[in-house]
Amino acid sequence: MARVVTRQEISKHAIQEDLWIVVDDTVYDLTEFAPEHPGGAGIIHRYAGKDASAAYAEVHAPSLIKRSLHSSKIIGTLDPSSITDEWAKPPPSVSKSFSPDSKPPLENLINTHDFVAAARQTSTPKTWAFYSSAATDLNTKARNNSAYTDIGLRPRILVDVKNVDTKTTMLGQNMSVPIFCAPAAMAKMIHPDGEKGIAKGCKKIGIPQCISTNASFPIQEIFESVKGDDAYGAFEGENKLPIFFQLYVDKQRQKSEALLKHVEELGVKAIFLTVDAPIPGKREADERVKADESLSTPMSGAKAKNDAKGGALGRIMGSYIDAGVSWNDLPWLRKCTKLPLVLKGVQTAMDARRAMENGVDAIVLSNHGGRSLDTAPAPILVLLELQKCCPEIFDKMEVYVDGGVMRGTDIFKALCLGAKSVGIGRGFLFALNYGQEGVEKYVDILKDELETTMRMMGVTDLSQVHPGMLNTKAVDHLIPDGEEHPYAKWRPKARI
Repeated sequence: MARVVTRQEISKHAIQEDLWIVVDDTVYDLTEFAPEHPGGAGIIHRYAGKDASAAYAEVHAPSLIKRSLHSSKIIGTLDPSSITDEWAKPPPSVSKSFSPDSKPPLENLINTHDFVAAARQTSTPKTWAFYSSAATDLNTKARNNSAYTDIGLRPRILVDVKNVDTKTTMLGQNMSVPIFCAPAAMAKMIHPDGEKGIAKGCKKIGIPQCISTNASFPIQEIFESVKGDDAYGAFEGENKLPIFFQLYVDKQRQKSEALLKHVEELGVKAIFLTVDAPIPGKREADERVKADESLSTPMSGAKAKNDAKGGALGRIMGSYIDAGVSWNDLPWLRKCTKLPLVLKGVQTAMDARRAMENGVDAIVLSNHGGRSLDTAPAPILVLLELQKCCPEIFDKMEVYVDGGVMRGTDIFKALCLGAKSVGIGRGFLFALNYGQEGVEKYVDILKDELETTMRMMGVTDLSQVHPGMLNTKAVDHLIPDGEEHPYAKWRPKARI
């Protein structure tokens, strides 16, 4: 039997040379581990002789401490009868929420913008800075959304629209609405359930989820969180959530090879290779707020470490990413996995065509939510560029759009221009602020708006949408004709 340890005994071990803490009712001796803690010893010293469960859960997967420490460092189990209110009280918080009591009730939120506003008010300064920030002057981030408003709808009338159907497929996977949860890192920063909470919501609704290499939990734990016989959406006989995996290629290629093998064995349905971020973009809002150096991600092994430039998590935790990945590496990826390969981050017709020529299964038109290169084109405009310059690709592979989607009308416009579905990243993080229920309501709002749009447009099934339902004249002049500039023909002498 495990030894039962009282609060009084634990409190005696509260100095640097003799340090015990409690995590999830288990008492650990961290005297030797504290100086080696990747996030620094400071956070451990703050909780010396106390219960650190809440602080630990904010940034770490539950299984991490058990996997990282030798069994000899487990002292025993906390005696709950010995706990006092004073001892259970956590140390003063380093980073408090803006207004922890001001979160509006979930039932009061009626559109996706409401979720953004709630997250802005109630998340910690660092969480908000990391999730909301974008590259330099934020032009692309704003344009991702505003470009949709410049495209008009052309409604049709006197069509029987009593019944409409939003179901579709993506890489052969059923989905109740053409939305998938795009990969977004470190979801646990806004809610302790992290990616598990998103997964449960996605399964209940019936839409796929793409897991980031920088997720808060090991992907195996996310799979385990949605095991069971509960239905996948309203699809009869289906009880498994389709999970995709987003890959950043590690400089140590063997790590990526092992990770790809692992996720394929777990049952991942496709690999999404991120290609729009060979290096992290300059996200100034995130740089200005120092990171919690105890933060780490279990699959990438990345650890937060502030430096002279600031504390942007994308930069300080992205040093493992291989900036040398090129088209020549696609055969290597194909050898590593038999799963469908999707390129996430295509931003020109030239690269879309090249992806098709290389036998890629699908592409995501994305600019990393405006987080990589400011003034890069909005995905919906890239979709128009594909229709103009290489329309043949829509018959060869599936095309998805990720970036700027805030309304059901945005989804409808993307589908009219050939997108099979749309990805949403930040939105799911903001929805997770309310846990699984928030995720479900967020998608329900967009589904309801999409159904309303379909009815107003005289459409009852997504197979009926087409470009003629849109007026794109306000943006047509922004769409390139090809690789070359229309009149500037100057070229420097290439040195490589």
